[in-house]
Amino acid sequence: MPRLCRARSSATQRPMAEPTPPTDAADRRPLKSRSYAWVRRFAAALVRARITPNGISIFGVVLAIIGFAILWTVSRGWLPASLGLLLAAVCVQGRLMCNMMDGLVAVEGGLKSKGGDLFNEIPDRIEDALFLTGAGIACGQVALGLVAAVLAVFTAYVRAFGASLGQGQDFCGPLAKPQRMFFLTAGLLAAAIGALCNFTVVLSHVQLGQLGRLVAAIGKFCNFTGNILAWMLAFIAAGTAVTAARRIVRCYRRSS
Repeated sequence: MPRLCRARSSATQRPMAEPTPPTDAADRRPLKSRSYAWVRRFAAALVRARITPNGISIFGVVLAIIGFAILWTVSRGWLPASLGLLLAAVCVQGRLMCNMMDGLVAVEGGLKSKGGDLFNEIPDRIEDALFLTGAGIACGQVALGLVAAVLAVFTAYVRAFGASLGQGQDFCGPLAKPQRMFFLTAGLLAAAIGALCNFTVVLSHVQLGQLGRLVAAIGKFCNFTGNILAWMLAFIAAGTAVTAARRIVRCYRRSS
């Protein structure tokens, strides 16, 4: 009889369900680059080195401070524009790498710590403000840089507010953080090329013939109407405003 009971109880047991992924996964920004082999290897190396996610987030802020300082020195004429804008673009991409790695090390590496969510959000807002304001200073359009920075922070606020209502994190675009930083990087690089071409334009015309005219044309294109970086900032500000409006509408529809 006891054997029969045991047999029945084992027969009625349900098969063990597969482990469900952590709930934070749904609240993480969808990034295809997380699945790249070299990215995962780099994250694994950081985990083995016991580099904390919070430390990575702080290093992202350090890169943003360096980028802002570089852009400010460019505006003062203390650093060649082509070199300074190129270095600032590198800092922008380094910041994005930190933003991706802190999450990978925290979640996949199992190093998530108390206050990790705070370190994940606050540095992002500081970095947005520093890079966009710095770009405005570098191109002589401080107000435009400030507007882009405020809109970037406001867009993140709308996302966080929707999450506080239990709607999850809404990372919709068209200009979320990765897209903003992509276009900012493109603007910095184009402005750097334009500055370099303008610096060499006289020499090019004298010594390089057809190639010189091509270099001059590239320089003119990269500074159409005088300031491609300002145009790119205007595009980022407009796209960010559309992103914020779209997230507000989506939040309202989910609430009703």
